[in-house]
Amino acid sequence: MSESHSNPPYRAAIITASDKGARGEREDLSGGVIQELIEGRGYVVVSKVILPDERALLEGELRRLCDNALADLVLTTGGTGFSHRDCMPEATAAVADRMVPGISEALRQHSLTLTKRAMLSRAAAAIRGSALIVNLPGSPRAVRESLEFIIDELRHGLDILTGRDGECGSGN
Repeated sequence: MSESHSNPPYRAAIITASDKGARGEREDLSGGVIQELIEGRGYVVVSKVILPDERALLEGELRRLCDNALADLVLTTGGTGFSHRDCMPEATAAVADRMVPGISEALRQHSLTLTKRAMLSRAAAAIRGSALIVNLPGSPRAVRESLEFIIDELRHGLDILTGRDGECGSGN
């Protein structure tokens, strides 16, 4: 799906929440999968960072990206599990103006058709200002499966959120 000539491409930011990744002890493969998929759909990646699982740092980066209108879409990977360090859903909720539960519910429902472990995801989605934040899983395979499932619908949501389209009832 190509971007309309009258509108610039959507800007996307990628945040990987990983203590080991932030220390350089693990390569960030999930962030690369996100970048590949969204660039393939015409998004421009404006920021890609790896941060430790520190809620204050994650909240700060989400606020920076959204409040300064740097990104229209913020996709996160990691930090959505049961570890005591996992805090991405809490960071997302803390900065949210409005929660978007349908996205995370759809992701879990879809993922449950692939693995029962999907029920363990605590991922969230939210709106802050005119940016959409979506938490994705931490593994490259799960990121690909999840993002491929929702990516086309995210564009319509962004069109409504940013005012590029005011029509939400097309029947599709």
